[in-house]
Amino acid sequence: EIYIYFCNMIKNQSNITIDGSDNRPILIDITYKENKKCKKVVIFSHGFKGFKDWGAFNQIAKTFAQNDFIFVKFNFSHNGTTTADTMNFVDLEAFGKNNFCKELNDLGFVLDWVEKNFINVEIYLLGHSRGGGISMLKTAEDNRISKVVSWASPSDFTNRMPEERIAIWKEKGVAFIYNGRTKQNMPLYFQFYESSKENKDRIDIKKAVGKMNIPQLIVHGNDDPTVKISEAENLKKWNPDAQLHIIKGADHVLGAFHPYDLQEFPIHLREAIDETMAFLKK
Repeated sequence: EIYIYFCNMIKNQSNITIDGSDNRPILIDITYKENKKCKKVVIFSHGFKGFKDWGAFNQIAKTFAQNDFIFVKFNFSHNGTTTADTMNFVDLEAFGKNNFCKELNDLGFVLDWVEKNFINVEIYLLGHSRGGGISMLKTAEDNRISKVVSWASPSDFTNRMPEERIAIWKEKGVAFIYNGRTKQNMPLYFQFYESSKENKDRIDIKKAVGKMNIPQLIVHGNDDPTVKISEAENLKKWNPDAQLHIIKGADHVLGAFHPYDLQEFPIHLREAIDETMAFLKK
């Protein structure tokens, strides 16, 4: 298939601002084709150390719009970017105060906004990496979602914290995560751990997926070094009705990169998009 990124009929509204967690702003982009066709809405959630304009996300939005979806993507309120600088982690204080519950609440605010602005539409969730996990969890607590798709997403949010380092984290109040792309040491305050413990039921992906009663698609690369293929297999095991699509040779970002300047998608990303659109159109 050939993807055409530019079409006169594709409309894009960027950086619509709504209130998110702790009254921090969420920025929303919508991309759609201007015609009379009845459309479904896809809400896309970025991952950890991600943002709505990362890599090929803008081209992905246009491709979904070409195929008569309304594509909604947004920045989580505490992802470290700001309304003045949407592509760089200039607010590390906010980043350090982020947690899974804030992201779940943010996605809820975006759902509210979509429901208010697009009456009687079917809503689908799509998320990459941590955004996929958040999307799966949201389906367990919100009945407005008709289908859910995760790309390269973990099956557990709580097993990524080595016990021996938690004591040091608590003592210092902060741990730092190195961002290889931006060369920043990004803080994560101890509240992240405390929130995860306090809300362990709410962020239990196994439980959410186990009671899933809407169509689910799991897309994963078998060469993903960040989130192992076994995590996708877990998700499929917990929800045998889910569709699992393994992309041979694909890495965590499906061959994408930032900044992104290609005229066509890398082969693995294109496969993920094709599978997702076929699943959502079914």
